[in-house]
Amino acid sequence: MNIQDLEKVHTTGFDLEDVKVTFNHDVKVKVSDVDVEGKQGEVLNIPRWIAQVLQKDNHVQIQDTDMVVELKQATVKENVQGEFELATLEPHFYIKVKSYMKSLEQQDSDKVESMLNSLVRKRKGKIIHLADSSKLTANLANKLTIEEREYYNNLHNISIDFTKQILGDNK
Repeated sequence: MNIQDLEKVHTTGFDLEDVKVTFNHDVKVKVSDVDVEGKQGEVLNIPRWIAQVLQKDNHVQIQDTDMVVELKQATVKENVQGEFELATLEPHFYIKVKSYMKSLEQQDSDKVESMLNSLVRKRKGKIIHLADSSKLTANLANKLTIEEREYYNNLHNISIDFTKQILGDNK
């Protein structure tokens, strides 16, 4: 499975998870055989994809993690790690950041994207080094996002193939 397909599958799973919302006014709606009913000020958990639709029309306010704070914390943690040590990111970290960015104004989204690019560049450099030198361990896999695991495995396989091409099957 390529990285784009893998991300689509996990993004769909993320969108199906429940998220906490606060109702801006009384709402009673049926969406794809799912009944959503809430009173003004009430807090409920509903599937994220429904919450996003309702938030667009100002029916609810999604009570989600501030991903800017999480992104800043992840960047700080990554910077204090050793040159070839990775900080732990939750498996859906990038999916959450990208989903959060969709709700931001363009200027704010651009700032978050810049911070995200900085983190990705740092982690890519470390992953390239690690994937070239060893197979993915369980400990390392727990530190990577789903996209990074696929990237790691692809790089590792390419590195092995390259070495075999140069040195033959003896190495």
